[in-house]
Amino acid sequence: MGHNMIEKSWYQAKSLLTFILLPLSAVFWLVSTLRRWSFSAGLRKRFHAHVPIIIVGNIGIGGNGKTPFVLWLVPYLQLLGLKVAVISRGYGSEALNYPYEVTKASSVKEAGDEPFLLASRLNCPIVIGADRHASCMHIKKRYEVDIIISDDGLQHYKMYREIELCVVDARRRFGNGCLLPAGPLRELPSRLNSVDLVIENGGNAQISYQLAHTGIYRVINGSEATVYPHNGIAISAIGNPERFEKSLTEQGITLESTHHFRDHHAYSASDFALFGNTPIFMTEKDAVKCQAFAKDNWYYLKVDAQPSDALQSQLKQILKQKEIYHGV
Repeated sequence: MGHNMIEKSWYQAKSLLTFILLPLSAVFWLVSTLRRWSFSAGLRKRFHAHVPIIIVGNIGIGGNGKTPFVLWLVPYLQLLGLKVAVISRGYGSEALNYPYEVTKASSVKEAGDEPFLLASRLNCPIVIGADRHASCMHIKKRYEVDIIISDDGLQHYKMYREIELCVVDARRRFGNGCLLPAGPLRELPSRLNSVDLVIENGGNAQISYQLAHTGIYRVINGSEATVYPHNGIAISAIGNPERFEKSLTEQGITLESTHHFRDHHAYSASDFALFGNTPIFMTEKDAVKCQAFAKDNWYYLKVDAQPSDALQSQLKQILKQKEIYHGV
């Protein structure tokens, strides 16, 4: 039974496959509930970082649009006068040792695609590794910071957090509403009642942000493309490729075909051998992995999160309540 087939079933009406997988979801629920309870009951120890942690997470897997939000959040907090660092598990990274600090000199292979993208766009320490406590200690030793943002980690209960921000994709929402593997959820939607802020990516909710296209860029050197072809193929290795492909057609680009790889796929030149000299369009997250062997007519679409006023004022309110921000 293919992984793709299961993933497809998550965003369709409940089918026979859903019901076959439900007993496994019940086991998943039991294990995760016991785990969470063991931390809240004090049977397992949580670690407290030296500064408050803000988690930007979600209750589902794949393609919720957290990365563009983190790319907006860090400079926003810096504008408020806060010194920020980011920690991430670094999924798909292959550093020689962890915790690993991602810098502009890191390779995508060492850093993983999302941390590499964060490091190329942000001006703050970014540390990756499965042991979040070790990452926090690394930051404590080397930097003066006021706050740490954890990219993902909502379910990492070992880590004490001051603020929980949960990102929800407005279109896909919670799929069929089932827990893994029958559905896409790591926790039930009732978990949203206990987070500080539920933030919708897209849609019309008050607390939301829109992903705005901010230009077409060349993969080979990252420069903005003032002229580019208006037809080609779309290639992506992301959680929710449909949204990206729709964005391209909105830019007036005719897609001859679309090709999907698994999320976080490590590209090599051979993945593109079939496509000859056809113009290729990808996301920024894909582009960082293809720069070394990119052709002249490969492009990526840059997107930036544009948060609603309500989101910004709510966020500021929470920071004041938690005594992290003392301004006006």
